[in-house]
Amino acid sequence: MAETVMVRLIRISGTGMGQFFEPVFRAMGLTENSFHVLCLLMAADGGQASPSELSELVGVSRANMTRILDALVGEGLVSRTIEEHDARRHVIQIARAGRKITTEAVPRLALPLAQAFSGLSKEELSQLGILLRKLIGSFDQTVLPFRASA
Repeated sequence: MAETVMVRLIRISGTGMGQFFEPVFRAMGLTENSFHVLCLLMAADGGQASPSELSELVGVSRANMTRILDALVGEGLVSRTIEEHDARRHVIQIARAGRKITTEAVPRLALPLAQAFSGLSKEELSQLGILLRKLIGSFDQTVLPFRASA
């Protein structure tokens, strides 16, 4: 089935992308997921978010997000506090050092990003973005009915 091959190609490209960028992030003292957390916090209102929001947006389990956040807290890149009105809820806030390392990382990713997508024309890259967004949208629309019937 064409769809089965497509799923395999997407998985291979995701794994390949992770392997391609892992040394780049390691050289900056980050992981891909920790970089994404810092970027999300920089873009968030007030530079903060909950661990569950970050987990969902980065696409990792809550247990993995806890490990990522523990490392970022340990490095002084983010802080973790308990929300004032709900002691069960934690708030993750990006620190000045987190903003600095993220700002410095972005230009260092320009060349590896260009290399990663060098086999695609600008038009193909644009089309890939459109198709991937459409695919992700179809996941969002169909995941609930499958879970409800399982």
